[in-house]
Formats: sequence, C-alpha cells, structure tokens
Amino acid sequence: MKKRFASLFLILAGLAVSGIHSAALDGVIDFYKLYDNPEAHVSLKGKLTTADRIASHGYPSEHHYIPTKDGYVLGVFRIPYSHKLQNQNQKRPIAFLQHGLSSCSDAWILQGPDDSLPYLLADAGYDVWMGNARGTAYSRNHSTLSTENPRFWQFSWHEIAIYDITAIIDYALRTENGKDQDALHYVGHSQGTTVYFALMSSLFEYNYKIKTAHMFAPVAIMKNMANPLVRALGPYLGHQGVYATLFGAQEFLPHNDFVMSLFFNICQPDFLLRPVCENTVETLYSAGRVNMTAMPDGMATHPAGCSTDQMLHYLQEQQSGYFRQFDYGSKKNLQIYGTEEPPEYPVELINSEVHMWYSDNDAMAAVEDVETFSSRLPKKVMHHMLDPMWTHGDYALNREVRKYVNEPVIAIMDEYEEKYGGV
Repeated sequence: MKKRFASLFLILAGLAVSGIHSAALDGVIDFYKLYDNPEAHVSLKGKLTTADRIASHGYPSEHHYIPTKDGYVLGVFRIPYSHKLQNQNQKRPIAFLQHGLSSCSDAWILQGPDDSLPYLLADAGYDVWMGNARGTAYSRNHSTLSTENPRFWQFSWHEIAIYDITAIIDYALRTENGKDQDALHYVGHSQGTTVYFALMSSLFEYNYKIKTAHMFAPVAIMKNMANPLVRALGPYLGHQGVYATLFGAQEFLPHNDFVMSLFFNICQPDFLLRPVCENTVETLYSAGRVNMTAMPDGMATHPAGCSTDQMLHYLQEQQSGYFRQFDYGSKKNLQIYGTEEPPEYPVELINSEVHMWYSDNDAMAAVEDVETFSSRLPKKVMHHMLDPMWTHGDYALNREVRKYVNEPVIAIMDEYEEKYGGV
C-alpha cells in the first residue's frame, strides 16, 4: 500500500514536471537526426562527485566517510586548502556547510570558483567541509541496513541534527588541521538551518563548538509559509493519520543510478542534447536572475534524495505553528516524550552567534516567521536582504550571490578570526 501511494504521488509529480518542461522545447526536435549521429547515442559515463567537480577547477579535494552513532555512513567533501595560497602547512579556520532538503554538497559549488562559497572560503584561507545528510546520494550506507529496508528511512531532520551534524563537526575538529581548534564556522541553507536550531537547542554543549553561524533562508516556524504545495498538503500529511502513515518512513524520489546518470550525461556541456537541458532551464528561469551556466549541473545533481519523514516533520511544523520534535501521535508521544504533544525545541538556550539571512520573496521562509523565531534567539544578527525579489534558491544560483551573501559572510568570519586571534 505504501509503495502504491508513493508511486501515485511520483506519477502525478512527473506529469506536472513533464508538462512544464515540454514548453521549453522551441519548435520540433528531429530525434531521428539526433540519434542518427553517433555522438548522440547515450553511453553512460561515471557520475561526477563533488570531489571530482572541485578537482576539475584545480583545487585539492577529499571525500571522507564519516560514521554516525546510529550506524549511518555519511559522504562528506572537503577543500582542505587553496592551491592559489599553498597554505596547506598553515593552521586554517574550519568552515562547515550543510545543504537543504533533498539537496546535497553539489549545490554549494554550482557557480564555480568565481562565485561559489566553498571556493571563496578556500581562497580566503579556510578549511572547507561540505556535509551530506543521511539518505542523500552521497550518504546511502549503513552498518547493518540496506536502503531497501524501510528502517533505513525511519528518520526526520531531528536525527540528521543529533547524529549527522554532530558527527561531522567532531570529525572535522579531530583532523590534523582541527586538532588545536575548539570551534568552527557553520553555514546552513534551508534544512541546513533547521538542523542547526534543533541541534543547538538539544545538545547545548555544541554551541561552544561554533564561532559564527550563518542561516540562509532559515526554516523553523512555518505558520506563514506561502508555498502553495505545502499549504495544500499540510492538512492531510501534517497530522498523524492514515495519509501520514502511508506516506511516512520511505525514500522520496527514489534514487535511480540509470536515470540520474542519463540525465547527468544529457546536461553535460559537451553533449549533443545539452541545448534541450538549457532550453528547459531558460523557460523555468527566464527572469535573468539565475546563473544559467550553473543550472544544468543543478538539474543533473538534484533532487539528491531524502526520507518522507523529513517532509512530514516540516508539514507538522506548518500545521502546528511551533518548532518542535516529530509528532508520532499521542500514544507514541507519551512513550517517547512523556507527553501527548511533542516538546518544543528550547531555542532560547542557543547561545552561539547566529546570523539570519532572509528575504521578502522567499516562499519557504516567510519574513514574519523568521523574525518571530529570531526574537527568541539570544545572540542573533539579522540580515534582511535588500533585493525584494530574492528567493529561497537564490542563495545557490543567483548571479549576484557573491556580492550579496558570500562576500559578507566571509567578511564576518574574517572579523571573528581577527578579533579572537585566528584559529
């Protein structure tokens, strides 16, 4: 029953997407001519990883496998130093970047070395780590469970916060470069902010492992979220019941190596069908704000996978208007929490320095919700984006992200390092 429910959902989503994409094709495509050319025949190449993409720009890159306390194995990528600075023998402050829902580490590097935050951080002298939450394309391993086992997918972003983020922070601080460092800088986008708030309000000691924290499009309270799909699904999936039971504890948009490799190949710069990918992107993003060169790579690497329980947890937040732990229903809540309702996260106890980056045109992080939530944080700094059209995805793909976000973030980190004597 669960599989049939998920399949129906995916079919409907696929029809919607194909309907949108069909408008991207200008005129009739002569597929006979395309496939009559030997170069057009599909031969699957190995899918590039984040490390491969980083190395292609001349930067040193590393792929680490980090175990969590509950058995998951996370694929984490690192730019340890800058080949331009040749600073590998110097102590370098650590910066840890965590992606959003159904995204992955590739999202941080889509715009290349001139604009993407990881490269800019490396060139500013930082040791850069990019995490991948359990269930994403790079973190599909477990010590005892297969991804075919439903128990593998029994997690929400609470477990990502408590197990994944802590594992990566501790691992980075244990490396040779991190041994003499007690703390690092954190950057999260969307779900990457949610897990930060959940962690820092649950395991308070981790606040002391943070120098500065930067929340791009912070999502916690969701009462005023404008996203129409979330608002439509919330009444059905945002409460424990038959719909939530059918939808829960499974992989959302199941990972398929063949399909992902096929799509990745189509969107490669040197492939004959690249114009199809580009036309699709141009139709979907015609306002001129998005870096069109980066978008095909974004389409080739996303969605990167997640558990449906992560989505259910967000829908619960939207329905309740609170920022609290997963709602299992009153009976199981009593067993786990001792109360019929799940407990709120005590975010008033977060004492790390938190920079909130938010905007007027973000359908996922409403200004009212961000500001209401921020009023509870003891050490917040508000950065209300000046661009009134700035969206949820602009932190990754906007043409001017370096100017409006990345350079200011690095300046704040640099100021901290200078004020407190570096690493």
